[in-house]
Amino acid sequence: MVMQRYLLTYMGVVLALYLHHLVRAIEVPRDPSIQDILLQPPTITKQSVKNYIVDPRDNIFIECEAKGNPVPTFSWTRNGKFFNVAKDPRVSMRHWSGTLAVDFRSGGRPEDYEGEYQCFARNDLGTALSNKIFLQVSKSPLWPKENLDIQEVHEGAPLILACNPPPGLPPPAIFWMSSSMESIHQDKRVSQGQNGDLYFSNVMQEDALTDYSCNARFAFTHTIQQKNPYTLKVLTKHPHNETSFRNHTDIHRARGIAERHPSFMYPTGTSSSQMVLRGEDLLLECIASGVPTPDIVWHKKGGELPVRRFKLENFRKALHIANVSEEDSGEYFCLASNKVGISRHTISVRVKAAPYWLDEPENLILAPGEDGKLVCRANGNPKPSVQWLVNGEPIEGSLPNPSREVNGDTVIFRATQTGSSAVYQCNASNEHGYLLANAFVSVLDVVPRILAPRNQLIKVIQNNRTRLDCPFFGSPIPTLRWFKNGQGSTLDGGNYRVHENGTLEIVMARKEDQGTYTCVATNLLGTAEAQVRLEVKDPTRIIDGPKDAVPKKGTTVHLICRTRYDPTLRLTVTWLKDDTPLFLGNRIKKEEDGLTIYGVAEKDQGYYTCVASTELDRDSARAHLTVLARPERPRDLELTDLAERSVRLTWIPGDDNNSPITDYIVEFEEDRYLPGTWHNHSRYPGSVNSAVLRLAPYVNYQFRVTAVNEVGSSYPSLPSDRYQTNGARPEYNPTGVKGAGTSKNNMVISWTPLNATQVYGPRLRYIVKWRRKDTRESWSSATVEGDVSKYTVTQTPIYTPYEIKVQAENEYGKAAEPDVVIGYSGEDYPKAAPTDIRLKVVNSTAIRLDWNRVFPDTIQGQLKEYRAYYWRESSLLKNLWVSKKKQSVGFVGERTTWGIVSRLFPYSNYKLEMVVVNGRGDGPRSEMLEFTTPEGVPSPPKYFRIRQPNLETVTLEWEHPEHPNGILVGYTLRYQAFNGSKSGRTMVENFSPNQTKFILQRTDPISRYRFNLRGRTQIGEGEPSTGESPTLLNEVRPTSAYTKNQGDIATQGWFIGLMCAIALLVLILLIVCFIKRSRGGKYPVRENKDVPLDPDDQKVDNGSFDYSDEDNKPLQGSQTSLDGTIKQQESDDSLVDYGEGGEGQFNEDGSFIGQYTVKKDKEETEGNESSEATSPVNAIYSLA
Repeated sequence: MVMQRYLLTYMGVVLALYLHHLVRAIEVPRDPSIQDILLQPPTITKQSVKNYIVDPRDNIFIECEAKGNPVPTFSWTRNGKFFNVAKDPRVSMRHWSGTLAVDFRSGGRPEDYEGEYQCFARNDLGTALSNKIFLQVSKSPLWPKENLDIQEVHEGAPLILACNPPPGLPPPAIFWMSSSMESIHQDKRVSQGQNGDLYFSNVMQEDALTDYSCNARFAFTHTIQQKNPYTLKVLTKHPHNETSFRNHTDIHRARGIAERHPSFMYPTGTSSSQMVLRGEDLLLECIASGVPTPDIVWHKKGGELPVRRFKLENFRKALHIANVSEEDSGEYFCLASNKVGISRHTISVRVKAAPYWLDEPENLILAPGEDGKLVCRANGNPKPSVQWLVNGEPIEGSLPNPSREVNGDTVIFRATQTGSSAVYQCNASNEHGYLLANAFVSVLDVVPRILAPRNQLIKVIQNNRTRLDCPFFGSPIPTLRWFKNGQGSTLDGGNYRVHENGTLEIVMARKEDQGTYTCVATNLLGTAEAQVRLEVKDPTRIIDGPKDAVPKKGTTVHLICRTRYDPTLRLTVTWLKDDTPLFLGNRIKKEEDGLTIYGVAEKDQGYYTCVASTELDRDSARAHLTVLARPERPRDLELTDLAERSVRLTWIPGDDNNSPITDYIVEFEEDRYLPGTWHNHSRYPGSVNSAVLRLAPYVNYQFRVTAVNEVGSSYPSLPSDRYQTNGARPEYNPTGVKGAGTSKNNMVISWTPLNATQVYGPRLRYIVKWRRKDTRESWSSATVEGDVSKYTVTQTPIYTPYEIKVQAENEYGKAAEPDVVIGYSGEDYPKAAPTDIRLKVVNSTAIRLDWNRVFPDTIQGQLKEYRAYYWRESSLLKNLWVSKKKQSVGFVGERTTWGIVSRLFPYSNYKLEMVVVNGRGDGPRSEMLEFTTPEGVPSPPKYFRIRQPNLETVTLEWEHPEHPNGILVGYTLRYQAFNGSKSGRTMVENFSPNQTKFILQRTDPISRYRFNLRGRTQIGEGEPSTGESPTLLNEVRPTSAYTKNQGDIATQGWFIGLMCAIALLVLILLIVCFIKRSRGGKYPVRENKDVPLDPDDQKVDNGSFDYSDEDNKPLQGSQTSLDGTIKQQESDDSLVDYGEGGEGQFNEDGSFIGQYTVKKDKEETEGNESSEATSPVNAIYSLA
């Protein structure tokens, strides 16, 4: 039963393979490992062209190369007969090639080797043939010597100068020149035909000015041959010089040349025909004579000229159609026309075709027993005949082959057998040429082989399409199946698709598609397999790409590019600007999250693309950077509408550089008073480019314009032309007129001079007038010229009011009458001091002064103030140094008779005196007064410090106030316990004046305390120093701004010591257990010796704390808040250590400055110094 099932399975596989092979032949892959082992009939790989023209000066090489296995051997025929290469010493064949080489270095004629050659490449499996190569030697025969008569022709008649070049191989290129080697000018009247002749549609007198020589250039020999020149003699009825008819509208009629109807010089007659082969170029030509010279137009009967394939050449006399096909057959006609008439010539075009392939036979590889066929279908005009050859011999004369059947253009093979390999030739020929194709039939039996590398790794991005390649080969063609992770089911369908070439396509790769895939190729001869490992990766994505930005020039811009990618892949981020790689430097830097451009410039504007790529995929994001910059300067300033007091200024705006222009500033410069200095004239909105400017007389104006946008101002434009206005009398008088003395007997009259636009004329001067006020005396006057702004009046009485006026005048007249201004002559020092000064003490820091005013005539000027000078002479406290710097306070007002002097020091002796002050200075001093300030309250105690050395006490320390302001009688301390929002009652302690320390016994270890300490005199309590007790063991310095330092409990010395002791005990216990376990309990264990504690451990042991270490460093783990305090990171009742801080400092007003900090205790680190044998970790493993 098992055997029957096996036979059925085997027969099913054979049947499936047979049916499969009927529909497709075997293709041999290009893999070298296959090519090298498979037997293969010859194939021609290189050969010379069919019509082979060689240079007679060179050696001859006729190429023929072929491949096959075994390597082919080569032979040749010449003119249909075997060509024995060994018999000719000049002929040799290249090694591993069939290329013939004919060497003429030792003599010989290349012409002797002309003929038809054909190459044969043979091996054990068949023979391949080359084309028949027709070898010809290039020829450039000499031009036959001939004497050419002078060509006499009437002016206006047509003329053909024949070239008749010698027949060369290949045909030479023809061109016409004069005997002096100057090219002949050609146009629609004179042109060269495609046969080389030179055609004159009508001869003109000037054609006789040169001779005409036909030249032939032979390409192979690189030689040019010249025909004897033609000489023209033009017969004319009206001799003339060149210039006599130069401007005549009809030159032919002016010369007496009769007009002639167009007629065709080439081709002749009214019709002609032309044959062309398919694929070649068609060249039709029509050259016509006539007076005037005819124009040529081309048409196709019943259709249009082929678009994009035709062009008109030779002054429209030639129609060139490229790559002719059968549809180009038909009748073409050319029309030659001038004003006399029209002539027509019809050309019938017939398109023939050399054979061309419809189905070229291809190599056929079959497995034994397979069927196949060779097809050779060709077309042409006329229809080509098809001949089959096998191994170079007609198939009719070959050995009979029952598995082969010839059916016209098809050879059919049925049930081929090993040994039937051969090369078949198909020859399709007609009268215009032939085609020869080689196609071999190779019968192979090969076990399956996998051609892909072993254990490939394929990486693919998730959700992408991927292909797992498994190229294979075998004969018969193997079947291929795919499996995943060794599972038995074949992969095909759904997300999987298997192609004929063995490729497994995964339509959408998912994470679950990862794994190892196996491809298995099977035929009747065996099995082969290969594995491919697939890894599915996360896609690369730009999650936050660059955004469009509009920065100002000179600023810094940051373009963001944040990515997400598979961490197992290497990510590369690059930047493009306008789709080209961006150059990075000091100004443009790529950073981890984007691109930063420093000092943005106009050239930075454009599109920026962030490209994130891995070896598998890429993503990109793009943004546009628009740079805002100052606008470009306006240009092309123009002055129009010139008037007496106005002019129109027009300009062309510059580029706004992406920021709209908001304003235009017009400036002017004049060259008389301040040449080179530009002044603002007016401002206009950015929407205008023309403005009417108001002008002042007698100014030589020059203007410039500056554009303004949001970024800034442009450079000023180039200056306009100058415009001079006429003069006029001044319209303005000087402003800012005032009179004041600089000494007691003068008065300086000053004013602000007129500017350049107010002068209005030449010779500007100022008329200065003055007289004493409230008198009827006449005006005194003086005239000053030029750019002067003051005049000094001398011999004036002390501080006397004057009426003053200053008037402008120029060459055209005076300005209007000026306004009168009151000024004063110079002041002198006051002559008297305040009298009857009375002093009253207001409080410990202030007194009141009263006095009698002085008489006005003693002030001798304008009263500024009554001023009191005072200074501290001494303090009533012994041994207290005081500053005796003199201070002052002023009391303003003519009628003021009292004032307050404040900010005095209490309990001090002072002296005081008063003066009168005017514009000149202080008057004489009053009599000196002495007074004493009473006792006051003290300033805050200095250096108030709160420490908590342990959990039971709080220590307060302070120093005496900086300013006792009296006799200190003691200190008052108020304190209050609090816990969170709850507060206890306020307690009060009084201390003697010499006490500066207080220790508070804590009644509650959890609560904290607020303290308020004041000094006392007999007057009362002074300003307080305040503070709170530390959070626990940290030291703080209480003031309005102080720092609390708190450390984590794990960083405190006592805690570290305790943990070290516990760790040491555990270590000892593990060692003891290990020793006991290893000895099996047979030996007694010694009692452990007491292990001495380290110094930190001793602290814990005896319960004492030592907090002497202080270096003003914050504890580890403390965090300083914005207000200078340290935020607590543990609960209020945690145990932390307090250290001693340095001394603080108080300002004069008692406020505390500086911050209290404490040192972080050194962390005690327990090192593991035991060896591996005694390590507790190793002990645990040994016990396991």
